[in-house]
Amino acid sequence: MTQKNMILRPKIALYEPDIPQNTAAIIRTCSCFDTMLEIIEPCGFIVNDKRFKRVVMDYFDEKMIKFYKNYEEFFHFKKTKKERVVLMTTKSSNSYSNFKFKVTDTILFGRESSGVPDKVHRLVNNRLKIPLSFKKRSLNLATSVAIALSESLRQNKLI
Repeated sequence: MTQKNMILRPKIALYEPDIPQNTAAIIRTCSCFDTMLEIIEPCGFIVNDKRFKRVVMDYFDEKMIKFYKNYEEFFHFKKTKKERVVLMTTKSSNSYSNFKFKVTDTILFGRESSGVPDKVHRLVNNRLKIPLSFKKRSLNLATSVAIALSESLRQNKLI
């Protein structure tokens, strides 16, 4: 993965992920689409976790992953780089398919167990959802990442 590609592609960010298999699957997705993954700590597991290693296989590349100590550090960095953060959440009425993604967007996803807290919701201007059939709560996090990332890449003619 070249540095040039990293700059000219959307990024995926995970807020305090807590299921190692999901994070590993997301790393594989990001690797396959040459996309940077940003992880806002604390994580609910360590990367030596056998469940993580089983799913991530040989797709783990430290150069494509950036860790932030907390959400304050993440948002400070995004502000200094003038990068837009787009939050994917079940608490939105705006569909991801009606949104115009920019090539420099960071698409943020919350914890599998609890999403993101209200304080993080207040820090973003763009909140999107993936519409589901009535009475269904949510998709698996790795599936949601793949859907949103694919749409962003498609809109920006990167796939």
